[in-house]
Amino acid sequence: MTTRFNVGDHVTWNSDAGRVSGTIIKVHTRDADYKGYTYHASVDDPQHKIRSDKTDHIAMHKGGALKKKRT
Repeated sequence: MTTRFNVGDHVTWNSDAGRVSGTIIKVHTRDADYKGYTYHASVDDPQHKIRSDKTDHIAMHKGGALKKKRT
């Protein structure tokens, strides 16, 4: 079963710079354009817009790349 993530969830993911953490600010269930790139999404396989805790950078990732961060 795939983990479902919601707005406000605190998550972590791997990036080129190492492990990053942030908060989900939007869940896209349809294709979304962001910074000139189309991120493909569906109800069954959504994209998550995440704000980094350290830099406020916005990233887009599918659920398979994310893990809920323990508080």
